[in-house]
Amino acid sequence: MNQFIVETSARHVHVTQKDLETLFGAGYELTVKKMLSQPGQYASAERVDVVGPKKTLTGVSILGPVRKETQVELSLTDARSIGVAAPIRESGDVAGSGACKLVGPCGEVELTQGVIAAKRHIHMTPADAAEYDVKDKDVVSVKIDNEGRALIFGDVVVRVSDSYALAMHIDTDESNAAACGREVYGTIVK
Repeated sequence: MNQFIVETSARHVHVTQKDLETLFGAGYELTVKKMLSQPGQYASAERVDVVGPKKTLTGVSILGPVRKETQVELSLTDARSIGVAAPIRESGDVAGSGACKLVGPCGEVELTQGVIAAKRHIHMTPADAAEYDVKDKDVVSVKIDNEGRALIFGDVVVRVSDSYALAMHIDTDESNAAACGREVYGTIVK
């Protein structure tokens, strides 16, 4: 039945090397705490506070490695709670997105943009895409068949790269809506 793992992506931050050094000190490097399902990606031991006009989210995890642009990924509930407008976007598409302040032990970074709610997506290798009969940037629907909370997610972007591992990512709001536990699988429905 061509199922794939559906993972919940909790709130997190991606930072540039420059912003990392502002937050943690000159020459600072992220510490790998736990490898993630996507090859080369990891949760670091470092955490920052995400400050909005209404509230602060404390101890938000930084994911590594460092990126070309600093980006904060929140659920829509998180964004509303701190008073930040977070458009639903694919990772990396931060132009004109929400603003916030990041606070680390050594400094602060004022972001004029960079806060998004990540668009739900499936990472696939080219071989996976061929098997599922989809291509990069296709938009599909995915059914999660949990007892009492079965749900079909629309507007799921397929992202294809040799560097990916097969997995769908949803945020905590979406995960809660489908009563996702630790191990949940989805199926593309057409």
